[in-house]
Amino acid sequence: MPVYSHILLAVDFSAHTNAIAERALSISKVCSARISLVHVVEFVQMDLSNELVIPQELELDQELLTLADKRLKELGEKYGIPDSECFVSQGSTRREILRVAQQHGVDLIVVGSHGREGIQLLLGSTANAVLHGAPCDVLAVRVRD
Repeated sequence: MPVYSHILLAVDFSAHTNAIAERALSISKVCSARISLVHVVEFVQMDLSNELVIPQELELDQELLTLADKRLKELGEKYGIPDSECFVSQGSTRREILRVAQQHGVDLIVVGSHGREGIQLLLGSTANAVLHGAPCDVLAVRVRD
């Protein structure tokens, strides 16, 4: 197994987050690697009437970012990951995970994968999108619903 120095764990706060985190943490211990967390808040689109409602959207987006930051830091505390290694971003999940990975010199990205088949696979998933765009290794931890 390659030796990794910096692992980025992408979390979505689903019921599988702890299982995926445990996998990333075990790899980080074996490799003595630094570990960081990232959570991406996707843009909220609320314009149902085709009218501009920017102030409400900005308030909701900010609330989601604030809540995500709090939850990510709590998760970091649980696993001994400092706040400085907890990154909350907003935008396209795939793009933001890859941006954070590149910006921080990550050499392994760990994401959860539901292992979907058929049309769901053709439409793509976050794990698949990250895998095909990553500048480094990607571990897709299979989770079952």
